[in-house]
Amino acid sequence: MKHTALPDIRKTVIINASVARVWSAISTSAGIAGWWMDNTFQPGLGQEFILHAGPYGDSRCQVTEWEPMTRLGFDWDTDWHLTFELRDLGGNSTEFTLIHSGFDAEKSTAFGQAHAVVRRIMDGGWEKIVGEKLPYYVDS
Repeated sequence: MKHTALPDIRKTVIINASVARVWSAISTSAGIAGWWMDNTFQPGLGQEFILHAGPYGDSRCQVTEWEPMTRLGFDWDTDWHLTFELRDLGGNSTEFTLIHSGFDAEKSTAFGQAHAVVRRIMDGGWEKIVGEKLPYYVDS
C-alpha cells in the first residue's frame, strides 16, 4: 500500500506558569484527565496506558519519549504519535507545543473514517484543547 503522509498537526501556546507546573499537567494521569481525556497514564519510557476516548472507545498507547520538563511522546493507537514539548521562556512563562503525527492519506481509522477527514476534525479539536483547555487547567 502506498503511504502519503499528511502534514502533522502542530499547536503552540504560551502558558503563564512554570515549566514544572505545565510538566505536571502533561505528564500525570490526573493532569492529562484535567485538560484532555481520562486515562491510565503511567510516567516513564516504555510505559503502556489507555486513553478512554468516550464514544470512540479505549485506545492503547505507549510512551516512546520521556525527557522530564522538556518532552513527552507516545504512540496513540495503531496510527498516531503525539509529542508534547516544553520550553522555559523564563519567569513564569512556558511554551507548550503539541505535534500530532501519523496521518496517511491512504488510510482510514477502525471506524472507517479517512485519515484526511480525521485530521481536519482533530486539527480543530486541538486548537481548542491546546489554546483554551490546557492553559485554563494549568491556571486553575
